[in-house]
Amino acid sequence: MQVFGLIGNPVGHSVSPPMHEAAYEACGMDARYVTFEPDPGSIERVVDGADALGITGLNVTIPFKEDVAAAVDTDPLAERIGAVNTVAFVDGPTGYNTDAAGVVRAFGHHGVSLSGRAVVVGAGGAGRAAAFALADEGMDVHIANRTVERAEALAAAVPNASSGGLDGLPAALSDADVLVNATSVGMESDETPVPKRALHAGLAVLDAVYAPLETRLLSDAAAVGATTIDGAWMLLFQGVEAFERWTGRDAPIDAMNGALRDAL
Repeated sequence: MQVFGLIGNPVGHSVSPPMHEAAYEACGMDARYVTFEPDPGSIERVVDGADALGITGLNVTIPFKEDVAAAVDTDPLAERIGAVNTVAFVDGPTGYNTDAAGVVRAFGHHGVSLSGRAVVVGAGGAGRAAAFALADEGMDVHIANRTVERAEALAAAVPNASSGGLDGLPAALSDADVLVNATSVGMESDETPVPKRALHAGLAVLDAVYAPLETRLLSDAAAVGATTIDGAWMLLFQGVEAFERWTGRDAPIDAMNGALRDAL
């Protein structure tokens, strides 16, 4: 039996286990997906122990993405982002950031061309992954954050990036093609980080928040005719990318998507 898993603290809320186990069932794999809540400061031992036990792959969530990045060899993208959310144990542990692929594949699944100008709201882990991913697709990226200094620091590391505060969003979005909300604003609350007046029909809007699936931001975007993509698509495709890196086979996307949405 192959063993995959998730490390984080807490992880009781995670919907990754049913999503990944649906993939194993659809592919006829003898595999299980389990969760672990290690103590802070124990990550090197956790990675070494997983390797010694023959675990095939791990996902990584808050608060360990940066700690794991320092404990494993990282691929170039994960090194640039500074965070790892997937570890594959092939000839030693290697760290990847599949959140970036989650952003790109979510837009691609909805027929959105990643060209032109993108606005990313948030400069934390999800914002970093989105900004690098969109810049690597050739987009000009504007990063908006409540703390402007964090946006400036991220923009300095991302090619073709600019930065500003949230008050500058109407101007930044006026000629934008893509918008990503990479903050937690709207998570289980009727709030949005983007004023409705800043949205327009030419936008494709991805909200990384997935509880609820229809956030205030997505409702406002739909009302002006924008393309809307809920956060479960990004969650799905980061998991799809992880599965494919671990197994070397195409992921059963429909099965994973169905299990994910049933669990939300």
